[in-house]
Amino acid sequence: MVVDCGLGFPDGDMYGVDVVIPDVTYLAKNADKVRGIVLTHGHEDHIGALPYVLKDISAPIYATPLTLALVKLKLEEHRLLDIADLREFKAGDRFSVGCFEVEAVHVNHSIACAVALAIRTPVGMVVHTGDFKIDTTPVGCPMTDLTRFGELGREGVLALLSDSTNAERKGFSPSERTVGAALDGLFDGCPKRMIVTTFASNVYRVQQVIALAAKHGRKVAITGRSMENMVAASVELGYIQLPPDTLVEIGRIKNYPKEQQLILTTGSQGESMSALHRMAFGGHKQVEISSGDRVILSSSTVPGNEKSVSAIVNELFRKGAEVMYRDVCSGLHVSGHACQEEQKMILALVKPRYFIPVHGEQRHLRSHARLAQEVGMESKNILISDIGRVIELGKKSAHMGGTVQAGRVLVDGAGIGDVGSVVLRDRQHLAEDGMIVVAMSLSREDNSLISGPDVITRGFVYVKESEALIDEMRMQVVDTLDACMNNDITNWTAIKSSIKTSLSSYLQKKTKRSPMILPVIMEN
Repeated sequence: MVVDCGLGFPDGDMYGVDVVIPDVTYLAKNADKVRGIVLTHGHEDHIGALPYVLKDISAPIYATPLTLALVKLKLEEHRLLDIADLREFKAGDRFSVGCFEVEAVHVNHSIACAVALAIRTPVGMVVHTGDFKIDTTPVGCPMTDLTRFGELGREGVLALLSDSTNAERKGFSPSERTVGAALDGLFDGCPKRMIVTTFASNVYRVQQVIALAAKHGRKVAITGRSMENMVAASVELGYIQLPPDTLVEIGRIKNYPKEQQLILTTGSQGESMSALHRMAFGGHKQVEISSGDRVILSSSTVPGNEKSVSAIVNELFRKGAEVMYRDVCSGLHVSGHACQEEQKMILALVKPRYFIPVHGEQRHLRSHARLAQEVGMESKNILISDIGRVIELGKKSAHMGGTVQAGRVLVDGAGIGDVGSVVLRDRQHLAEDGMIVVAMSLSREDNSLISGPDVITRGFVYVKESEALIDEMRMQVVDTLDACMNNDITNWTAIKSSIKTSLSSYLQKKTKRSPMILPVIMEN
């Protein structure tokens, strides 16, 4: 049984890479044993890789209603919806996946329909929290079902896999309702048009924004495909309640006075094609930013997106807008992940024999392990694994096994896995130092130079401003060819290698730079 199937986003040095998906070679080799993929919630890092993985593994997909609606949209884009076996469950349901009996337990998170999984296996019960927090005053749903976690603990839990994202943060994660209070203060008495961006998946945040707009007499227009899709799915499933006569089309919002307008948009992470980015840089067909706007970023910046978010914020300021974000206005965002006291509470309720911290970097996993020791777990019963490392559970034992093939697969356009470390290294080299192509024509009889060498640069120097350097490079290549002839070097591979070595050494001394050098030899 597979729990979740998410993707990641590329690091800054992954030039040209669109997304990062898991290497499922091990699962593909054992595809006949896979009885199902069970999803805890609908965030991209938990469902995003499904269209790619389903090409290698055919198995039923189990998910809660909103998660399933998002999966359908994703599979429809990849033309896989007709062949997918989708099965719906709700919090509190029990269902079988092969030899496993799965029980879904309601938890709070920054998206609706999030669940933890209590998995009864032949050797004991394994509880997987999924992404969670304990919100005592949630919006639009009950608080995390702590009663059920306690009952599972009394029944006996062999192993607990728990969300470690905020294991370094002390205390409790603030309630989602506190964001509503902060936003209410920004709505109150504001004479400007309001533009609010947040994560499209945060249905409860979107619900609060729409409710506040209705309270303060504003009409709401939605722009951005992911926001439109999420609101449509959430309204259909009952997770968002639309006050009467509040929602209008984006093209009609300008018919109302500015103090009655609210635009709900995508773009909280600075995505280049998002609606907010297009507004900021003048590319949106219906909305143009001006000094009469108040823009609110009700979100946190995902690591790696700082530059793109900063660029949008700066451009919004340049257009004269009033911009409210976390650095200048507190309370605009809260985490959807449990902090230390909430993590301790789950450990105390579940009382597992073995504890396996998951969902975080090594520092988060180690911090979570220390918390487990603080609530009384012995260090020998805490297992910190890594990608591809096997953990074997028995009725009264748990130990680290061997490894299976795992890791990251890079997706670049239509290419899946064809961008490896060598390609990334070349792309980084090109991005940092540029490229030089040296083209020449040699005689097939004696390798004498017939024409050239022509030096073409990209991302290194501008030819018209560096003619002297280009001429010196040509002379360096001619000298290298003469040396090759004098030493009876006739193999073209060896000649190319000599040109690369000599030209690289010359440029390093001359410019302190190391561009990629590609010699091209044509026979004449």
